[in-house]
Amino acid sequence: MGAPITLYVDSLFLSPYAMSAYVALTEKQLPFEVRPIDLEVGEQRMQPYQARALTSRVPALTHQDFHLTESSAIAEYLDEAFPAPAHAALYPRDVRARARARQLQAWLRSDLAALRQERPTETVFYGAAGQPLSDAAHAAAAKLIRVAESLVGAGQACLFGDWCIADTDLAVMLKRLSLDDLPAPLRAYADGQWQRPSVQKWLEHNAAARA
Repeated sequence: MGAPITLYVDSLFLSPYAMSAYVALTEKQLPFEVRPIDLEVGEQRMQPYQARALTSRVPALTHQDFHLTESSAIAEYLDEAFPAPAHAALYPRDVRARARARQLQAWLRSDLAALRQERPTETVFYGAAGQPLSDAAHAAAAKLIRVAESLVGAGQACLFGDWCIADTDLAVMLKRLSLDDLPAPLRAYADGQWQRPSVQKWLEHNAAARA
């Protein structure tokens, strides 16, 4: 398990899924190399990347001779390959809380398409204002807020008592509404997650890619 780890991310550091994998590795305090992939020129569909990334997407992880794509799968692999207490846990210890964290991750990746389209990650990382939300995006935003409010109470810093990787994923999605109406407790929760050192390190990469 001591071999170098490589994380392949988008060259603009805009992918929320690459960010999730990056935060997972950083929280584990594992040494790893970051290699940007230029999605605009289609590098994800070229060799040698395609041979490493089964789904031809970012992020992708290489550990020894093992290759893995899809950010939630990467987080689960890291949590099992580098378990607590030697390394920070990425998921709750309780089996039901862990299942709910994975449920939230799966939902955030598979639903809310209209919101993701109309409030892309340029809104999250650049503060770029978009057009008024369409009816479909309004419905997605309302659904996101309803789900988040059922999980995050006023003054609650993390979803399940201690931080887990689902906190980062939920914060990114809530940040899509940073220029729209977002209830104050959810805004405070997302802003608190944004101050986490592992997230700040990703934001440094994002700023450097913009420079």
